[in-house]
Amino acid sequence: MFVKKLVEKASLKKPGGNLDGLKSDEVNPRLIYHYGPPSGCNLLAYDPIQKILAMSTIDGRIKLFGQDNTQFIMESPEAVPSKFLQFIHNQPFLININAKNHIEVWDIDMKSLAHVHVYNEEITSFTVLQRTFYMYVGDSFGNVSVLKFDKDICNITQMQYRIPFAAVQGNPTEDLNDAAVMYILPQPAAESKRILIIYKNGFVTLWSIQDSIPVFTTGGTLIYSQNHDTKKVTAACWACPFGSKVVIGYNNGEILMWSVPHSIASKTELSTDKELSGTQSGPLFKLNLGYKLDKTPIARLKWAYAEGKASRLYVLGASDFASANSLQVVIINEQTETRTTKLGITSPEPCVDFEIVSSGSEQNKHKDDIFLVVGKSGHVYLYDDISIEKYLLQSQTRSPPTLPKELKVRLPYADSCITVAKFITDNPCMISSADEYQSLSKKIPTVFSFEAKQKDGSSSSGFSSFSNFKNIYITGHSNGAVNFWDASSPLLIPMVSFNQQSEDDQSLSGVPLTALCYDMEARLLVSGDQSGTVRIFKFKPEPYATESSFLSLQGSSKKGSNIIQSVKLVKVNGAVLSVTTSHDAKHIAIGSDQGYVSVIDTAGPTLLYERHIASELSTAVISLQFGMCSLHGFEKSVLVVATKDSSAWALESETGNILNTAAVHPKKPSKALFIQLLDEHGASGRGSNVKDLLLFCSEKAVYVYSLPHVVQGVKKVCYKKKFNSSICCWASTCCSDTGLVLVFTNGKIEIRSLPELSLLKSTSIRGLALSTSKPNSLPESSICASQNGDIIMVNGDQEVFIASVLIHREIFRHLDLATQVYNKDLILPQGKQSDLVVHKEKKKGIFGSMIKGSKPKHELLETEPESARESFEELSTLFSVANFPLESETRENLPTDEDDVELDIDDIDIDGPEEKPKGKIMMAALNKKKLTSTFNAFKGKLKEMNVKKEKEQVKEEPQDEKTGVDQIKKKYGFSSTSETTSAAKMAQNKLSDNIRKLKGINLRTAEMQDNAQTFSSMAKDLLRTAENDRRAS
Repeated sequence: MFVKKLVEKASLKKPGGNLDGLKSDEVNPRLIYHYGPPSGCNLLAYDPIQKILAMSTIDGRIKLFGQDNTQFIMESPEAVPSKFLQFIHNQPFLININAKNHIEVWDIDMKSLAHVHVYNEEITSFTVLQRTFYMYVGDSFGNVSVLKFDKDICNITQMQYRIPFAAVQGNPTEDLNDAAVMYILPQPAAESKRILIIYKNGFVTLWSIQDSIPVFTTGGTLIYSQNHDTKKVTAACWACPFGSKVVIGYNNGEILMWSVPHSIASKTELSTDKELSGTQSGPLFKLNLGYKLDKTPIARLKWAYAEGKASRLYVLGASDFASANSLQVVIINEQTETRTTKLGITSPEPCVDFEIVSSGSEQNKHKDDIFLVVGKSGHVYLYDDISIEKYLLQSQTRSPPTLPKELKVRLPYADSCITVAKFITDNPCMISSADEYQSLSKKIPTVFSFEAKQKDGSSSSGFSSFSNFKNIYITGHSNGAVNFWDASSPLLIPMVSFNQQSEDDQSLSGVPLTALCYDMEARLLVSGDQSGTVRIFKFKPEPYATESSFLSLQGSSKKGSNIIQSVKLVKVNGAVLSVTTSHDAKHIAIGSDQGYVSVIDTAGPTLLYERHIASELSTAVISLQFGMCSLHGFEKSVLVVATKDSSAWALESETGNILNTAAVHPKKPSKALFIQLLDEHGASGRGSNVKDLLLFCSEKAVYVYSLPHVVQGVKKVCYKKKFNSSICCWASTCCSDTGLVLVFTNGKIEIRSLPELSLLKSTSIRGLALSTSKPNSLPESSICASQNGDIIMVNGDQEVFIASVLIHREIFRHLDLATQVYNKDLILPQGKQSDLVVHKEKKKGIFGSMIKGSKPKHELLETEPESARESFEELSTLFSVANFPLESETRENLPTDEDDVELDIDDIDIDGPEEKPKGKIMMAALNKKKLTSTFNAFKGKLKEMNVKKEKEQVKEEPQDEKTGVDQIKKKYGFSSTSETTSAAKMAQNKLSDNIRKLKGINLRTAEMQDNAQTFSSMAKDLLRTAENDRRAS
């Protein structure tokens, strides 16, 4: 039996193999274009100069949206979520930090990954210092490091400059879990001089970059001792244009505003202003927005500056907590009084991130900002930011405006979901020039736009013929509409829309379309819907009159009637699931979910016959095809039918008589997907129309049956392939039926040869998660392919994947233009050459008050932008020098035994300190305890030496000078005078020098001891406060 099967399989194969079939080196399945917001989006970033929006996903994808409908998707090497995402403004670089603490630098101009830097610590905060290539990185241990990206060699290096936790808060006495750096905020108008560091425990410090010291501290244990609440920082942002106020959100739902000194010029000024350098006693203001009542942590804060009273704070609560108003906007400016003006934005679902983006193009000069919100499901919602501003300003008036409404981002022009589609490629192309494409791309509304229709039509020349377009994409929708799109370029441009239901009814039916069939040569379009209605559209001969560039048959309007010659309706039993036409397009076969097969003559149209397939498990007709079969030496016209339970039936196409008495089906049936008639070499339409094989695809397997045996009701499997690990959800042939394209629910795409079913190539498209259609429900995704293997996959109503199979095939023209989001030739208008904008502070309202002793220095702030370039250049010198020793070096240099400190007088610098470059200043606060003990030991040795000297002077006893020298030399390991006279003379001179300078060193030692005592008392106070907190809790 086994040998017989081998002989049968060998007889079906072409001698020498299938030389005309598809080869593995001819195919390369790949994603070539992605349209729309990606699914699983969880993080946003925006470049306000280039106007580029970046969206990162939980599976490691990053989608970029530029101006004029440009967009491009990138895939990280690691399929993990992003922690931080930030642009280097007006530069072709995007920084992405993933959950594995890998710092990725993406070149968005070249659309490639430029560099990956593996960071050794857990990154808890990240900030790009704009207008430079420096980056601040905070870790879970409370340390801040500085990284530099070298764009010439595309490499990240860690600079010598750092800010250790001990330099800010001293040696940790509490759990290091709360020491993490949560936010690093360069101070506006002083970005190159100071940064605000906010720790998880609530401690806030303003750090002077040049002096390497904290110039101001607040928060931390101070607020805990007052409120007895161990709250942790979860969000923060500046709340003024010059860095004098910061808003901090906590995990218990509190939102506090703190004052920060913004006019500290130097360390000298700091020492003379004790109140500025002191610790602030408490927050400046507390915002009561209801988050604390619900115990909802604050997930995100963003302050938007606007002229007048329109400056506002956007607040987002954590998505894991149920809250009535998780997203709120509140007025925050200098004129704000005690009453809070706020707006609660009701979103359809919990939100994970938001951003304010500009949708204005070069042609549209007026301000058109959009408040963009990402839901927990990955869907994107839009709000008109101008409407939010107007509502806040007019909400207290007698006639407040209406609440801003959200707009869910969907595929453009798709008022309803796509339920079925067809893709036709390689017609003569109309669009030939890049200038024409760019002109069209500017007219089409962007993805994030409130415009529902295009501005001036679909094309500049108007629609006159279907044959004028290289690629045509046809979509059927859930509201009954049929849309034709020009898919010659990646940007789908609408050609014509059919809403007409009959010759007397031009309104939408509202019934979802479930099947489509288009024959360009016969000028025939057939659609079937869920109610069992089949519409046959007959088009007039081309070319058409160009009355309008976008033709639509809506309402009672007859516009576009010059395209349709007739619309005929036919009613069948059950919802239409499949439609096909005969080779000459004279007959149409319809399959329904009730198991009925109807054949219609297009000339009438007339129903020729209707047959019911009595299948065992499921009678729904999934696929059918006309063909010719050789039976007993004669050619016979047959109609092959596949039912949902993977049963194959053969009908006589002219009469509808069922030819096979028993259905052919596998032992373990699964849902059928697709059938196709093939000749013995897999070719269809080449040479004779007689077919020998039947390709049958289901969710769990692919079979190639002998067609003559199927007609006779005999199961003869020539080839088969089972899917063990995944479920197939769509299948189609390509390349003249020499290749089979299989798409699986996990995003995997396989290309197999026909009829052998051998695997040629496979790939997985990240983010493509499909599902099989559920009974009595519309499909959540739509997939269609051309005969050349070009695949369009629509995932829901939000994103589109376009893939190609052939290795050298180019589906679209102007693909580079459609994916070029970065504009290297961008010319900035006057006044926007710098990100730094300085505004004078107005002392009005409750937020106008600052810490006592802080005086605004407008002259300093206004002149700072002029010297900003020099300040940024100085950073290169500062960051290149180690301002603090590494922990390993500190441990080596400090003595191991504090009670046994050996001092070598030759190692003591008694000539005074040399001038050191900036960045080399050591803080006495570092390792306070060890330094204090070192100073005490050092002073003790010196006192001992001084006491001996004083005793000698009081007693006035003569002393042999040579003996004193010998003792000193013996102490330090030198030879005695009797051994070397010349060496003794040198030691005597050196000793005289050192004794003369000991008085100076005594004074300096006393000063150092005072400093050490001061630091010691500070540490004791801090420890005492911490112990009180523990007792209180």
